[in-house]
Amino acid sequence: MFSQYFGNFLLNKGLVTPKQLERALELTKTAHLKLGVLCVNAGYMTPEQIKEVHQKQMQVDKRFGEIAIELGYLTKEQLEEVLATQKHSHLLLGQVLIDENILTLDQFTEALNQYKEEHSLTDEQFEAIKKGDIDTLVDTVLKLDSSEKATIIKDYLTLLAKNMIRFVENQLRIDPVKLEDPCKADYLVYQKIHGDASYFTAILTDEKVFIDIAAKYAQEEITEVDELAEASVGEFLNLHNGIFTVNMSNRDIELQMLPQQIKPNGSLSNLKEASTVKITIPSGEFYVVFADYDVTVN
Repeated sequence: MFSQYFGNFLLNKGLVTPKQLERALELTKTAHLKLGVLCVNAGYMTPEQIKEVHQKQMQVDKRFGEIAIELGYLTKEQLEEVLATQKHSHLLLGQVLIDENILTLDQFTEALNQYKEEHSLTDEQFEAIKKGDIDTLVDTVLKLDSSEKATIIKDYLTLLAKNMIRFVENQLRIDPVKLEDPCKADYLVYQKIHGDASYFTAILTDEKVFIDIAAKYAQEEITEVDELAEASVGEFLNLHNGIFTVNMSNRDIELQMLPQQIKPNGSLSNLKEASTVKITIPSGEFYVVFADYDVTVN
């Protein structure tokens, strides 16, 4: 995820062109090995065990390694060994840019230092972000305070980033935005949550990105908005909110979800106090709304 932010930083600094960055990010995909593949290759886990861990991730907000250890498929020592063999995404991006003669090693190193300075990151924060700590990255991007409300917003959006990476697309960037009021979209997917607290959640997207999210989540070839596409995007929001309610229950805040709804050519209004972010993925952009009150659906 950090590679998306760092790549955008390089773009804004004029060190790469949009086409160069797009190609470099695409090339990093073939250089990245998922943890499950590495575990199988090392002989520590079977493909069936990998599938079981992935299924468990659809129920709880935990990393692959945490679940594998809990199930007795990996030891902590084995996990550390496998993690040590993974390359950090920003280093993959840097290596591609250097191999393609777009940047020199010195330019890449200097750009990393500039990123750290311009974002006022401590050594600890920067090292955590480079190692893939999504919590720290999202925290530095959103710049929220430490109030209870802000903490819940941050936790919801951090979890969203994790679930996007787990189930849809690992190349993404999340940025806070202020949406127009009312805000219209080709497709509006929303779900209300109630109980000890009330929340309104929604995804707003155009047709192209809607189809892309649906196809990647369903792991099916989807080329148009049909019942499968609508069910897939709706289920992604439902799955994400389900894990969020479990996390809230661990705080003794009991919540229930109403059925998710999909509205073509829909719009939202009364967004003044809502938290809204733009998520950028290779196929385009979409928006996520999270509010602790009832947003108006039109």
